[in-house]
Amino acid sequence: MEKTYIAHGGCDKDLSDAEIEALFSTALSEALADINDNRKIIIIPPDITRRHSRAGFLTEIAANRLGDRLGAVLPALGTHTPMTDIEISRMFGKIPKDKFIVHNWRKDITELGRLEEDLVEKAAEGAVRYDLPVQVNKLLCGNFSLALSIGQVVPHEVAGMANHAKNIFVGTGGKEAIDKSHFIGAAFGMERIMGRTKTPVRALFNEGLKRFSSLMTPILWVLTVIGSRADGSLAVRGLFVGFGQECFEKAASLSRKVNVNVLDEPVQKAVVYLDPKEYRTTWLGNKAIYRTRMAIADGGELVIMAPGLERFGEDLAMDKLIRKIGYRSGKEIAANLKTNAELADNLSAAAHLIHGSSEGRFTIRYHTGEKLSKKEIESAGFEWGNLKEAMARYDINKLSNGWNTLADGERIFFVPNPALGLWTNIR
Repeated sequence: MEKTYIAHGGCDKDLSDAEIEALFSTALSEALADINDNRKIIIIPPDITRRHSRAGFLTEIAANRLGDRLGAVLPALGTHTPMTDIEISRMFGKIPKDKFIVHNWRKDITELGRLEEDLVEKAAEGAVRYDLPVQVNKLLCGNFSLALSIGQVVPHEVAGMANHAKNIFVGTGGKEAIDKSHFIGAAFGMERIMGRTKTPVRALFNEGLKRFSSLMTPILWVLTVIGSRADGSLAVRGLFVGFGQECFEKAASLSRKVNVNVLDEPVQKAVVYLDPKEYRTTWLGNKAIYRTRMAIADGGELVIMAPGLERFGEDLAMDKLIRKIGYRSGKEIAANLKTNAELADNLSAAAHLIHGSSEGRFTIRYHTGEKLSKKEIESAGFEWGNLKEAMARYDINKLSNGWNTLADGERIFFVPNPALGLWTNIR
């Protein structure tokens, strides 16, 4: 089915909670009438790492509207750590905990089919040659009348723009699909992908939906676009709800206008703050690298202040592998793949390690607390800095979002949350 119920947004929109609830409630009622199936419904929101998406609020609205028809809430974890009860309450309010199901990307999978290696190679313009499985959580095959896939459209390092089919095929996907799709993005080149809707990974996800959606529960896409107000607080710039592709394309078009920040000059020093409530690993914290790398000058420096950092990988097996190999250039990782069977069997880790390297173009300096030491940071391929000194010099409560000139004349570019956009000087 291809039907858009809401395509409401604009660069200057600032939707109130009441407006969001009214718009979404109306769209949900219309969608339920169109489905005409009285079985229970599953909601697939993001996890706590995307708390700013307003997906938690939308999930609460849906849960309240559905009542007894709510069958389950399946956070689209992908490879991320399962949410704690405290995180569930913080993001999803009073939805009963027993409604939440943890997605296990290694076990809870149904394979719908495979995309041929010729197709994958063509989409990736020769960067890789292998087939690609289309995998989803087994609950999405015939258990419910409808799935609500809720989340934010924003620039992304693997798919180009986050959400839509990515929320399903990665967020509820399996190891092989996540590994291979992520490595396609890394091999093709992050700078050729981020902030774009026409990318190899997106094309393959779309093909997966085209071929195999009949094997899945119908999916209603609920998509937000989030921007920043002048004071740095967040505003909902758009809400898009519908079946099919159109609502995503409209959301992505708005996100490119709202979330892609084109600077007039390269940044010599970027300072990025990682909220400790969201960023406990470099697996997530490296968004500071992904989202600013296209703006940083050759020979520049990226200062990452990460008070909540505890380890490298969300998954403990990935953490061990990252510690063993470290964040290295694409050429170094490619060489490792030929000799290291463990890495070759974990292509998403290989992709992540490539993404986390500046390829020697600029310095990446992580400032961490007591849980991740100077020795650990440096052994992983980064430079290290003293967190207390950095927090004193770059006071996040006094810095403005964007360009700042300090008292001693140093000019920096400050990003309070890298998950909210993409910064580049490439037009």
